[in-house]
Amino acid sequence: MSISVFELFKIGIGPSSSHTVGPMVAAERFICDLESRGDLTKVERVEVHLYGSLALTGVGHGTDMAVLMGLEGESPETIDIDTIDGRIAAIEKHQQLILNGLRAIHFERDRDLIFHKEEFLPQHSNGLTCKAFAGEECLLERSYFSIGGGFVLSEEDFANKEQIATLLPYDFSSAEDLMALCEQNHWTIAELAMENEKAFRSDQEVTDLLWHIWEVMEASIERGCHQSGVLPGGLGVRRRAEEHFRELSKQTDEERRQGLAILDWVSLFALAVNEENAARGRIVTAPTNGAAGVIPATIAYYVQFVHTQEEHGDLKNQVVKFLLTAGAIGMLFKKNASISAAEVGCQGEIGVACSMASAGLAAVQGGSNAQIENAAEIGMEHNLGLTCDPIGGLVQVPCIERNTMGAVKAINAARLALRGTGAHIVPLDSVIETMRQTGIDMQHKYKETSLGGLAVNAVNC
Repeated sequence: MSISVFELFKIGIGPSSSHTVGPMVAAERFICDLESRGDLTKVERVEVHLYGSLALTGVGHGTDMAVLMGLEGESPETIDIDTIDGRIAAIEKHQQLILNGLRAIHFERDRDLIFHKEEFLPQHSNGLTCKAFAGEECLLERSYFSIGGGFVLSEEDFANKEQIATLLPYDFSSAEDLMALCEQNHWTIAELAMENEKAFRSDQEVTDLLWHIWEVMEASIERGCHQSGVLPGGLGVRRRAEEHFRELSKQTDEERRQGLAILDWVSLFALAVNEENAARGRIVTAPTNGAAGVIPATIAYYVQFVHTQEEHGDLKNQVVKFLLTAGAIGMLFKKNASISAAEVGCQGEIGVACSMASAGLAAVQGGSNAQIENAAEIGMEHNLGLTCDPIGGLVQVPCIERNTMGAVKAINAARLALRGTGAHIVPLDSVIETMRQTGIDMQHKYKETSLGGLAVNAVNC
């Protein structure tokens, strides 16, 4: 399955790529299918059935909100996030949905949005089925699967995943393939990734779009550093980034760059992004929402504490190199394991983001392809077995702090790799396969169901 870097870095909203972004995309796709068939004007009632992890932690992740907004024709990238709460309140008060902004129908939340907490669809643990009716006649029924990172497959797509991909000129299915292609063509990983992106758009478009991705990441850091209060959801989690930012801003330039003070800033960057994510703000899925702070925090570290024009060249080109390199590594996990916590636990989210960030950082600091691969391997190797056990089904505890750990670990992994020759015992492909096997062996209760781990034990403390 061929993947574009822009499928791994998508502009959207919080709090979850698999439980918020994916269901919104699926619901919007269902409505578009109805309209293309000429059936939208006939619809009198819509039902949406949520299964598995979407049902178990859907309310805490905003799945219900996402589905309703998708049915009204909204997409994660363009929805006005400041209007969501008011629109949801209006839907519940008036019991009315406006399908695709065109067709008003009666909608009863408890009747028409059904959570099947004990049932899983066989294809994937994040499944939903949409049904549209005219009277008793079912006009259309479609099942969709939110497979992580905002990726959505229909039932038909799921059965034909290998047939729906764009053919890339330098496609690769393993890190070994990737390294061999780079060596044959005398390319860096970023250069090969750029050649593949040209199958979708021009190199200037790729450069401009990736820079825009960074601008959105940077904006989420900036906004997160200036917001205060308590995060929604009922846990009473207080936003900390704003206070940390005020305290750290008192430092002189010399103090800011001394010792562990830099890591305080890295942690701040990650906190800011994931508090925005938890508050349903605008963020970049990278490669998931639950891990959305790792890569922005690592890039911000490079931009603010490492990059100089004289030594590293134009900043825009360096950020593009970072994201292309990170994207290539993310594709390996997507193809050969998973980036869905509902499938493999948080090793598939924070672990993959850490691996991607490690590789990107090694690349912009002049690392060879072998050192970059080593950095990616270190980044995942020390996240193996990481569970997903969000308290209350919310992407808050331990998720927000976990992003700070992922960013700091990414920096350390890149530094370790750059101090070596690139030679190492464990290949990246072996770590990816180990992550996949660990995910299979991991108990169901540790896979974004909030049925085990901190989600259960914290309430007893």
